[in-house]
Amino acid sequence: MSAGRLVLVATPLGNLGDLSPRAAEELKSATLWIVEDTRVSGKLQSVLGVRAPMRVLNDHTPERAVEDLVAEIAAGARTVLLTDAGTPCVSDPGAALVDRCREEGIAVDAVPGPSAPTLALALSGFFAQRYAFLGFLPRKPGPLRALFRPFAESPLTLVWFDSPHRFRKTLEALAQDFAGRRYAVCREMTKAHQQVFRGELPEVPSEQEVPTKGEFTLVLEGLRRAGRTEEPEEAAGE
Repeated sequence: MSAGRLVLVATPLGNLGDLSPRAAEELKSATLWIVEDTRVSGKLQSVLGVRAPMRVLNDHTPERAVEDLVAEIAAGARTVLLTDAGTPCVSDPGAALVDRCREEGIAVDAVPGPSAPTLALALSGFFAQRYAFLGFLPRKPGPLRALFRPFAESPLTLVWFDSPHRFRKTLEALAQDFAGRRYAVCREMTKAHQQVFRGELPEVPSEQEVPTKGEFTLVLEGLRRAGRTEEPEEAAGE
């Protein structure tokens, strides 16, 4: 077993009050932070009064750099992995590092906490016993519709990340295959201007209803039958 240790730490989506005591303890005791953006994580270090060295791991990090990080952890570094906000490795390049650490026998642990997909599902009010997380979407309408089309007759509730400048185009592209389906636009979750707008396709919110500003997570309700979201067969008789 390696002398090093990697801990995945979920960090606040926006409200620093959501940082758990255990998360703060792990962050303060770490000898190395692996982060998505040093500017964002640097602010968290300032709040905690920490001055730990940081290494960057993002979508542009080459495989060789990932191997260097694995070697540094294996050498004995008490390391934390965090994304800019929310849970590491969820639609995040940190998964490649965790995979390599597991292969090398490095101990991996995690501190649970904020997660934008699950928070949006909860705030939407839609039935989500079964759901699919689609991460970030293709930019062009054709590939986007192709991604969603298999779910047109599915009871799965869908959740994904979107851009404030593209979310309306996303909803417009989905209107043809999902007309009548309810959706929720969750904007700036946990922050001062948090907003949850619920609508039904093909209607799309105006700028006055949902400002083009902030972090966006969208939820599309699964196919409903007889006025309700379809439930698993084993639950229907309960």
